Amino acid sequence: MAEGSGRMKGFYLLLVTVAVIGGGALWYESRRSPASPAPPASSAPVPVAAADAFHGYTLGSDSAPIEITEYSDFECPFCASFATVQMPVIREQLIASGRLRWRFRDFPLPSHKYSRYGAMAAQCAGEQGKFWEMHDQLFTNHQWAQTGKNPRSLFRDFARTIGLDLDKYDACMDGQRYAARLDASVQEGEALGVRGTPSFFVNGRAYSGRGTSDDFKALVDSLTKKHK
Repeated sequence: MAEGSGRMKGFYLLLVTVAVIGGGALWYESRRSPASPAPPASSAPVPVAAADAFHGYTLGSDSAPIEITEYSDFECPFCASFATVQMPVIREQLIASGRLRWRFRDFPLPSHKYSRYGAMAAQCAGEQGKFWEMHDQLFTNHQWAQTGKNPRSLFRDFARTIGLDLDKYDACMDGQRYAARLDASVQEGEALGVRGTPSFFVNGRAYSGRGTSDDFKALVDSLTKKHK
């Protein structure tokens, strides 16, 4: 009987131990799990208005029947290729002829360390009426984007090259004067579904075709015929 009693005590002790461990495990899981499910993500539109209601620098006539909006990143190699190879032809064939207006919007990608700094440099040049000149400097001399080095002094050289007042440029850059404008541009792009650069919208509609001057010319030709 003593031996049987000892076995029963051992059995009950084992049950208690399992219960304690099991209860502890359940308590641990309840602590890891949220007390209530997370609320669903809001479907409300992302606010896009900058404090100055700025909507990008443009090239071309305000009366042009077709507008293409480009979301771009100054550190993006594909954007640089587009700006230096395709854009000069688009300017000559479509923009200069009054058939097309081009709007540039900033969309600096978080994976690019100095893309936002480049966007700020272009905005600060734009303050002095030379956005497109800085745009061209940043894309034409795109080696800076591959070095990983801080481009501050190089961008200042670009500012000098295009004839900016360097004191005003420095004050603009140091004060991050157009930070809210850049934020608003990114928010606008995100609200429209922009995920990469360059991305294009034709008269407000997302463009999924190839980003070549020939394809844009064919598109403008087609849309122009529809308007007639």
